[in-house]
Amino acid sequence: MNSRKEIAAEMKRCGSHNCAQAVMCTYCDYTGLDAETIKNVGNSFAAGMGNMEGTCGAIVGAGVVLGLATKDKAKSVKGMKYIMEEFQKRNGSTQCKCLKGVGTGKVLRECPLCVADASEFLEDVLEKEV
Repeated sequence: MNSRKEIAAEMKRCGSHNCAQAVMCTYCDYTGLDAETIKNVGNSFAAGMGNMEGTCGAIVGAGVVLGLATKDKAKSVKGMKYIMEEFQKRNGSTQCKCLKGVGTGKVLRECPLCVADASEFLEDVLEKEV
């Protein structure tokens, strides 16, 4: 049986979901939303916030799930800080443009792996907070 992070990564790899959608749909059972609704929530987060200029969509998706799952601002902020810090440590950036190597030609992390990482760190927080 595949882990959730593997399922999320495959959703991105096969092209059926953007990075945010892959994370959000994999964890929709934590949100109170069905997979189709939460997939639509993630429509605008393809190619990172601000179309590759901002935060990786997988991290954004993790944040959406976290907020809906905890229903608590303090827990969400604390959990998101953890996710961002761990993602940065592992990948060298949280910015889509840098991760994809736009402008540098040096890819730091492929999108499906970013999705797996964001999912892993989200699971860490969900296990503690939900």
